[in-house]
Amino acid sequence: MKSFASRIIRWQQRHGRHALPWQSTRDPYRIWLSEVMLQQTQVATVIPYFERFVARFPDLAALAAAHEDDVLALWSGLGYYSRARNLHAAARTIAECHDGMFPAAADAIAQLPGVGRSTAAAIAALAFGQRGAILDGNVKRVLARHGGIAGWPGDKSVEMALWRLAESHLPRKAIEAYTQGMMDLGALACTRSRPACPACPVNTDCIAFTQHRTAELPTPRPKKALPEKQVLMLLLLDRGELMLEKRPARGIWGGLWSLPELTVDADAAAHCRDRLGFTPLAQQALPQFSHSFTHFKLHIQPIQMQLAPRQITLPGQIWLAPADALSAALPTPVRKLVAQLDLA
Repeated sequence: MKSFASRIIRWQQRHGRHALPWQSTRDPYRIWLSEVMLQQTQVATVIPYFERFVARFPDLAALAAAHEDDVLALWSGLGYYSRARNLHAAARTIAECHDGMFPAAADAIAQLPGVGRSTAAAIAALAFGQRGAILDGNVKRVLARHGGIAGWPGDKSVEMALWRLAESHLPRKAIEAYTQGMMDLGALACTRSRPACPACPVNTDCIAFTQHRTAELPTPRPKKALPEKQVLMLLLLDRGELMLEKRPARGIWGGLWSLPELTVDADAAAHCRDRLGFTPLAQQALPQFSHSFTHFKLHIQPIQMQLAPRQITLPGQIWLAPADALSAALPTPVRKLVAQLDLA
């Protein structure tokens, strides 16, 4: 039987993905950008964001010179915004500490903000042909099934077992095709549900396939109740403009423009008067809705409030027409609210 790696390489060359916009290049900038965008996000979602991003920031120097607000605005809607902030910080690090040249060694790449061991190895392999193991979510699933490794891959001991297995399968050559092939196999054939096992190039010695255990491997994350949080969001309007607040750099929606948030039992009008210095004239409760994060669910009660003409604008605030606000770096639920504003 041919080696595991040789079968993956041959399958990738025949059946893998070859037309993605970040392929057919050795440009580490584009490969790095794609790898960061693909963290916890599907390819179909990433493609239009990637294309808009490279049109605006075609190279590393352009990204390093950009204002963070512009970077976040292009990322708006893609989620996990720490990726965008880390990407921007990494571009500046490369400009300042590497003379603008993307580092070629995986160890050096892994030192960049937002880049871990697996992402660094993928960039080093695809951009520089360096031999190294990767272990993203798709690859974990392939290896857990093929090697019959039980346990949730998020557990340290299980993850270390998967790393050892990933390193043991590395080919001596064609690391680019092998690396892409492992990612493609998990995305196209060894899927979470209904895997296409008959089409898999390594099914003959796959423990999950031969033992009919594909439904149980890899072991799912232990289930626990998702915490829930309730907030008021204030849509403060003055002469056709909406007030947005800059979020703190750390935490949910860090660095984005958002709406003032209050606890559900707070007095919105009193908050406007006492904390913000605005005079409310009228307010209206809009329909409630929910937004789910990885670790909790947020229930939002929007309050639309018309204000008397303002006298001040505090630091960290901006006033924009709703149509202009949609071009800013907004969290997804805030964008949804702004898009539905009816000022008639």
